[in-house]
Amino acid sequence: MEIKELTIRGVFEITPKVFHDSRGFFFEAFNENAFRSAGLPHHFVQDNQSFSAKGVLRGLHFQKAPFAQGKLVRVLSGSIIDVVVDLRKGSDSFGKHLLIPLDSDKQNMVYVPVGFAHGFVTLAESSVMYKCTSGYNKDADGGIRWNDPALGINWGVSNPILSEKDAELPFLKDIVNDLVF
Repeated sequence: MEIKELTIRGVFEITPKVFHDSRGFFFEAFNENAFRSAGLPHHFVQDNQSFSAKGVLRGLHFQKAPFAQGKLVRVLSGSIIDVVVDLRKGSDSFGKHLLIPLDSDKQNMVYVPVGFAHGFVTLAESSVMYKCTSGYNKDADGGIRWNDPALGINWGVSNPILSEKDAELPFLKDIVNDLVF
């Protein structure tokens, strides 16, 4: 398992060693000792899974403190562009984002730490699973509009399929004073 920190502190791409043979393939999707050795959280309390048609955009979502979540995101089938936005006010990368391609052929994953908004757009029909370090709390639900001009995210789609909720999320400037992680 290769674990490498990306250009925003705290965000990691995890690429497992995949063993192929005539039967198919095998890999470790999670290894507590490897995560502990890399200094990553290794206690998860909830698994979530979604299925989306091509062109669906989910996000940008986060949980407010004290229910903030770290997430380990992977694609079970298909391919996505995963997007993370740093919402940690004291961070040098506050408001910056990363786009991380994830797909079921490579089996790569991304660890999104507490203090980030998270979303993805599907490049193909896709099943996505993510492990969370904290359970969902409806009252702590938060989000940022996917096309917030202050973020400048190039999702690679001009007219994504959105939920009503995601289409109406606020802009970062409208919630920045309420952010506490």
